[in-house]
Amino acid sequence: MLFVKQDKLKTGMRLARPIYNKDGVLLYERNSKLTAQGIESIKNFGLIGIFILEPAEPVPPMTQADIDFERFQTMNVFSIQEELEKILQTRRVSKMPTIAANIIKNYGHLDKKINFVQNLRSKEDYIYKHSLNVAMLCAMITHVLNMKVDEQLETVQAAVIHDIGKLTVPKSIADKETLSSEEQNAVRAAEVQGFDLIDIVYSSSPNIKRICTQTQRALESLETGEDISNMKMVNGARVMAVAEAFDTMTAMQVEKAPESEVATLKHLLDHPEVFDSQIVEGLIRSINILTPGVSIELNTGEKALVITANEQNILEPMILMFGDNSIIDLSNRREYGDLEIKDIMKTMDNRYVMDIDMLKKQGIKIEEPEYVTAPGEKGDTE
Repeated sequence: MLFVKQDKLKTGMRLARPIYNKDGVLLYERNSKLTAQGIESIKNFGLIGIFILEPAEPVPPMTQADIDFERFQTMNVFSIQEELEKILQTRRVSKMPTIAANIIKNYGHLDKKINFVQNLRSKEDYIYKHSLNVAMLCAMITHVLNMKVDEQLETVQAAVIHDIGKLTVPKSIADKETLSSEEQNAVRAAEVQGFDLIDIVYSSSPNIKRICTQTQRALESLETGEDISNMKMVNGARVMAVAEAFDTMTAMQVEKAPESEVATLKHLLDHPEVFDSQIVEGLIRSINILTPGVSIELNTGEKALVITANEQNILEPMILMFGDNSIIDLSNRREYGDLEIKDIMKTMDNRYVMDIDMLKKQGIKIEEPEYVTAPGEKGDTE
């Protein structure tokens, strides 16, 4: 699989992932070949580029839930962009309640974990994709923790709007990798103005602003060293701090590589003064991370497969070593105290490398995902 920038695309290249328009209509299916019209459409969408399959490469497996997830993200990124820009212009909320309700309807009532796959972001669409992902994570976490309906709705709306102030940062500053102290102050001033705007548009729901400001203060304390132990955080802020940090660290960007979910979880668990352990547990119960079949790399450089997840400590599952097919229980710290998971192995488009067949050959039975066949694949009847 290769990531090809839009100006390097050529007709005949095969798509690794589906492409939807802002209404969620499927334009190009996985495994379909690019046409001149398709390349022009991709440029018009403003996509940086797309993931392309190499000539003999099989189509990466996707479940129906994965496909629905991708479609939902595409549609709602456009909706959030339109809404935030309208709020900046009119200082009034228009479709925000509908956007939040839609996120909760689709991801705030799930009865099982999902694959939370990060899409590639550019500087132009980062805030919109980030806001959506934080909102989706908040919807899932508040659900598994059985938080009140009104708290869930407030938290999701706060997640969608929390970065609105950053949209007013001058492009000359926003595009920079490293900021001077003066430029950092300009960004901070924009964020404060954003919170003031949130206060205005949500004057009847003061918790929305409270969630946003408390979340930012909590996250900033990691850098400033401020003692926030006496800060009475509302539940929504406790949830959003975890969701915000998780999405920020694992975000897939052109400019830098994302942190692994393992490193991110360790960071969250190492700072309970900021990231409430119950909320982190809610995150773990919401998304698939170290599940059976996932390929991992250990701190020794060895590779292995997860056989059985550890519900008590997600970072210590039962694993199958690639080198000698030995089975190791990482929760046995007396014997394997120096061994730990360093990273999750992924494809170039940020999906987990799964090896269900390897487990089958070892006689290990697991619940196998039901994958959707792409057009042109073996087994496709069309």
